[in-house]
Amino acid sequence: MTRTQAFFLSLALAVTPATFASTRDVSVGPQYDTTHVYVSAGDMDAFVRSFTATFEGQPTTPVAVTVTPTPSKTLSQVVRTPSGAISVFGFQTPVPYPFGLERTGYLVTNVDDAVKAANAAGAATLVAPFDDPIGRDAVVSFPGGVNTQLYWHTAKSTSAPLEHVPENRIYLPVQSADAFVKAFVAFAHGKVVSDDRKASAVEIGRSGGTYRRIRIVSGFGKATVLVTDGHLDWPYGTELTGYEVGDLDATLRRARDSGATVVVAAHAEGDRRAAMVRFPGGYVAEIHGAAN
Repeated sequence: MTRTQAFFLSLALAVTPATFASTRDVSVGPQYDTTHVYVSAGDMDAFVRSFTATFEGQPTTPVAVTVTPTPSKTLSQVVRTPSGAISVFGFQTPVPYPFGLERTGYLVTNVDDAVKAANAAGAATLVAPFDDPIGRDAVVSFPGGVNTQLYWHTAKSTSAPLEHVPENRIYLPVQSADAFVKAFVAFAHGKVVSDDRKASAVEIGRSGGTYRRIRIVSGFGKATVLVTDGHLDWPYGTELTGYEVGDLDATLRRARDSGATVVVAAHAEGDRRAAMVRFPGGYVAEIHGAAN
């Protein structure tokens, strides 16, 4: 780590002790985090089949439920894989605002405590806590407009630890990146593990140049903040999650065979190889593995 990186790391961590002292860690574990994927009801089966095959996962049986505090109806299905889980929603009614704008769902020990901790760290309550068929939920918005669902289940959830912890990929402008990092690290009782202001812009689809990349770890798993000017070629910025796998080439073969499209071919990114895949229904995922 360079002196500059060490300075910014200490700066990011220096803002958190007071908040840490006033809130408790409400995380349960990254195996309970789910990326929220909204697809049309007609695309749901094809998407779930493709995603499940690609990551060698296991889907639950789809159920028709109301997952919002106001009247609505959606097909809901969870897919758990060794590389992370997703919650899939195929709404059969219009989607009430602001649902569909949240990135992830984090299981917490107590929803009310989690919302208070998020507020104390600088997040706003976007959807106040409400009951759902199997627990309670809320949605908070961190600086930069990063919306996150917090949830708790009446019956205790039990899932095995992940083989590969995915990363929440968050694209932000320079004006809000530091505020987000300060708030999220404080809420999650996390830490900044790297802050590279000269990361290769190959990672965001450019042929040259640099950008700022911040990596965070916490009880909720991994988060990567990509600080850009927004001049991004598709699909960069549309992916919500980066999935780590043991064999990238084999994973991409399964993706193609199951109906997904590799929209950015596998390429080197420092200590990893990465690619981008578009699944049936439009969901885009970054997939990466160790460099050869």
